[in-house]
Amino acid sequence: MLSLIKLPRVFNVHQVPKAFQEDSIISGYRHPCSSATDCVLSLFQLTNETLNVWTHFLPTWYFLWKLLTVVCMQDVWNDAYTWPLLVYLLSCCVYPLASSCAHTFSTMSTRARHICFFFDYGALSFYSLGSAITYSAYVMPDGWVNSTFHKYYISIAVFNTIICTAMACYSRFPESQRPKLGKVLRISAFTYPYLFDNIPLFYRIFLCAGEGCTVNEVNSVHVYHTLLAFLTGFLFATHLPERLAPGRFDYIGHSHQLFHVCGVIGTHFQMQAIEMDMSLRRAWLQDHAPPVTFSNTLGAALLCIFISLGIIFLFSRPLLRHPASSRDPRTARK
Repeated sequence: MLSLIKLPRVFNVHQVPKAFQEDSIISGYRHPCSSATDCVLSLFQLTNETLNVWTHFLPTWYFLWKLLTVVCMQDVWNDAYTWPLLVYLLSCCVYPLASSCAHTFSTMSTRARHICFFFDYGALSFYSLGSAITYSAYVMPDGWVNSTFHKYYISIAVFNTIICTAMACYSRFPESQRPKLGKVLRISAFTYPYLFDNIPLFYRIFLCAGEGCTVNEVNSVHVYHTLLAFLTGFLFATHLPERLAPGRFDYIGHSHQLFHVCGVIGTHFQMQAIEMDMSLRRAWLQDHAPPVTFSNTLGAALLCIFISLGIIFLFSRPLLRHPASSRDPRTARK
């Protein structure tokens, strides 16, 4: 069937505008003025974006199945204790779906590229908040439950999520003139919320000793997803292995594909650990932890979604005022 369809042509790095070029990726680029149809068709041919899409699109369905399982198997409407898990699972569905859509349609124009990744950044920020909400409800070490840090943890996480979205979106603007600054801003935008969200987890699994610690079989699973999270960040920041051999990993095996795979596997282990903590610690947490409410779960999530959408609109507005300016790849220079 696909043999009867004319698949879009691919180009090398010297044939596409600088805004579309990726570090150490030489070939496999799509037309920078692709139609939506061409973008979808390109998913069925090998380009340097094909696996970026599929490594996040397919896991979206697994995470959606997990979400529907919780909704159908547990009394989520009456049991507030499940609400943090719902927010987290929803964020797990949103971030890979937004990423796969961004990678699919980012070559329609320079303007579309920026806007697509604005939504990608907003979704990652939402996932960060979803993680923080479950950590507050299920993962917080025994000795920190009801502490001052615990009381303000969600509020600070909400603030961090908003700052993360704004900083990540802004990072695309200086990127053309000062690519290193854009990269540093983007890495910082996601590193800081991750480090803050994981303060209680890092303390619990690496530092805590004696009374007030939470010691159970879940800690080893938390270690797995923490190591994968650091590997994910390392791949994103270093552009390895393609930086060591430019052109060798254009289609399969470059850092962004590995970044996606490690991120999804890390999310899987994180999900397992959260569900185990939720089950094993339920009785103790319901006796000692502050009550789970709408405001510190679904309310916080909705607030961040609306504010993040507002931020995306503000950053997209100047782009929408001006026509896209992608040139034909046959005449564009690096």
